Amino acid sequence: MPENVVIIGSGPAAWTAAIYAARANLTPLVFQGNPYDERNNQNGTLPLGQLALTTEVENFPGWPTGDTREYLRTALSPDDTHFPYWVSANKSQPNHGIQGPELMALMRKQALNVGTRIESKDVVSVDLKKSPFMLTMHDGSTVETRTIILSTGARANYLGLPSEERFKNNGVSACAVCDGALPRFRNKPIVVVGAGDSACEEASYLSKFATKVYMVVRRDAMRASKIMADRARANPKIEIRWNSVVEEVLGEDKLGVTGVRLKNTAKGTSEEIECSGMFCAIGHTPNVGFLNNQVKLNEGGYILWTTVARSYTSVDGVFAAGDVADDYYRQAISAAGTGCMAALDAERWLGHHGFA
Repeated sequence: MPENVVIIGSGPAAWTAAIYAARANLTPLVFQGNPYDERNNQNGTLPLGQLALTTEVENFPGWPTGDTREYLRTALSPDDTHFPYWVSANKSQPNHGIQGPELMALMRKQALNVGTRIESKDVVSVDLKKSPFMLTMHDGSTVETRTIILSTGARANYLGLPSEERFKNNGVSACAVCDGALPRFRNKPIVVVGAGDSACEEASYLSKFATKVYMVVRRDAMRASKIMADRARANPKIEIRWNSVVEEVLGEDKLGVTGVRLKNTAKGTSEEIECSGMFCAIGHTPNVGFLNNQVKLNEGGYILWTTVARSYTSVDGVFAAGDVADDYYRQAISAAGTGCMAALDAERWLGHHGFA
């Protein structure tokens, strides 16, 4: 018997979709990914999504300032805290918000509580040519399903420096809106790497909090649109380092990032810039390889939503939610919203076809 709903992914979009689908008695099956695959570790595609790679989360509604330790101890059972990528409820609590891995652990637990089934496997291929659809996992097992919700997210692109990896979530970030207002970045200099519209937007946003924003641009010109480039140049808090690349991220394990060393590719000289953080704004890569071009993508490689205000894709019965389709907002709360939409769309599709 085919599944009613299979959800691929394990971020806010996936767990929200699972909660809504389970409450509609669709008994969803979530493939959250293989936590023991080193490729997932390297690509930032481990279970629980990108939010599990962050620290404090201040902008998800419902988590104001306060100590959440006691709530976590009661909300998560002892069996939950063994999961390799969760933050234990016994660790110290920040003064504001909640930590990203904890928020994801709570979402996962809520999905379990309402009847979601979860498997820790990677979906390596899908056959969308006929219904029910066929999914193949990394261990060779297969599953048939009437509907699919694709919520595999998009991974941020980084420079690939060992020092950058060392300070991820300790001063190195790829999301200004997510992290820019945190205390470690306020009233301090910050570095933004990139030359496109996203980099200009990140630099402009961060200038609200930082004393100075250094934009590191590889060439002697920006790739950004003229209006965005002009806006960055006109901002008195933004200083552009042309023909420059980051050689090394500087810092200490306890303090995090304290600076970066830049190399001027035109002059061959190096300089060190003091800063409290480095933001990479060099794009994202949607996790769509396993689809093998069976779903239409937009120019940026994101899954194309084919109908306004719906989670429909180009394949009837296949829906998309979260950052795998959203190349504009890329926030946990917007991902959760589209996860809700996808579950409702799947439920109505099943009802229309006489399955629910």
